[in-house]
Amino acid sequence: MDLSRTSATQLLSELSAGRLSAQELMRATLDRIEAVNPRVNAVVALRDAQELLAEAQAADKSVAKGPLHGLPIAVKDLVNVAGIASTQGSPLFRDNVPARDDLLAARLRAAGAILIGKTNTPEFGLGSHTFNPVYGATRNPYDLDLSCGGSSGGAAVALATGMLSLADGSDMMGSLRNPAAWNNVYGFRPSWGRVPSEPVGDVFLHQLSTLGPMARSPEDIGLLLDVISGADPRQPLSVETAPVSPVQAADLTGVRIGWLGDWEGALPFEPGILELSAEALQVFSDLGAVVEPVAPPFEAERLWDSWITLRSWSVAAGLVPLAAQRGALKDTAQWELDRGLALSAMDVHRATVIRSEWAQAAVQLFERYDALVLPSAQVWPFEIDQPYPTQIAGQAMDTYHRWMQVVVPVSLIGLPCLSVPAGFGAAGLPMGVQLCGPRGSDARILSMGAAYHAGTQWPQTRPAL
Repeated sequence: MDLSRTSATQLLSELSAGRLSAQELMRATLDRIEAVNPRVNAVVALRDAQELLAEAQAADKSVAKGPLHGLPIAVKDLVNVAGIASTQGSPLFRDNVPARDDLLAARLRAAGAILIGKTNTPEFGLGSHTFNPVYGATRNPYDLDLSCGGSSGGAAVALATGMLSLADGSDMMGSLRNPAAWNNVYGFRPSWGRVPSEPVGDVFLHQLSTLGPMARSPEDIGLLLDVISGADPRQPLSVETAPVSPVQAADLTGVRIGWLGDWEGALPFEPGILELSAEALQVFSDLGAVVEPVAPPFEAERLWDSWITLRSWSVAAGLVPLAAQRGALKDTAQWELDRGLALSAMDVHRATVIRSEWAQAAVQLFERYDALVLPSAQVWPFEIDQPYPTQIAGQAMDTYHRWMQVVVPVSLIGLPCLSVPAGFGAAGLPMGVQLCGPRGSDARILSMGAAYHAGTQWPQTRPAL
């Protein structure tokens, strides 16, 4: 059995039955990282091998702690992990080694996972391109000269190359979806509130970003989602949730899927993306779903105006403690900080009124459709030395993140959304589509994704590393 290709579900079954030891799995994991990571730079702050093997040996001798007992996991470098450098990709935190786990890391550890290091991310998670001045850039394993996406780029690459079988990520503006699409894996943005964030500072106002799971199948996504989900009393807007595992393929006969495409021309796309997305839609049709195009249910520019206001407000709130060290921040962080500080309370109010109107329109849309589909990205993976795309198909981008506008309808109102692999374009690069549903339909969206996965198995097409 090639452990680098084996699903998390199967690995955990083998561990539980005693047919595989945590030591064997840890050694195979470290060997795979040693063989592949120097070329892609996805796993960072890797712990000492002998310490990890000793921890795996202890796991073999102990009673199972939880559903992830003995499984190696590297945590996204926006999450504090006790004893491991936690930098957020910023030189300001290069030497930060926390004494305690953030909530997500604590839940992973309590479930029996062995936390081996970090996965790379852009500085402060800003931008869908994984590079930072602490660890450098993470490369796309399907073409090492190109971006892997972000901000959960290190996680996606570690999965695609078989260095990890499960990975966590976070998503404000597509950070679980864009890198999943560009690395031929699955990324799931849960309903907002299902996976609580760290209870620090404000716990009421900023409802955009969420933590979530990534994997090579919806079944494995479900395993990790159950571990990191559930209310925390310190997070009043977090919600109790029913388990989604085991995720089983849904019968898609008669399921209604709406295709939003390019939002009737409002969103520019590079050539080939919409065509490849249509092929993914055909898979759903072949499985019995009723797929039809949907007219734009809301004005795209109003969604964008709402989004960039609420995003800058949220990002700036997080960066304010670093305002005195503004010069040490990358240019896009400075831009968000300046925009956020310039906003008035009424600016924010107007933005959230638009968000509320979109939420009501979406409710009506989901009365007609069980799920909606959009492409996961508007561009193919770009040159690794390019900070961000400045134009799409000849149309100039007016911000550093406008090229990811296609993820905004989901992020703005906290919908559950699974990025599923759509296959490969003419240049051999991966792409994906977003499958989203009404708030709280996480289990249903994953089961629909499982049916799609059974009919495609795209992550089995591995990069040649």
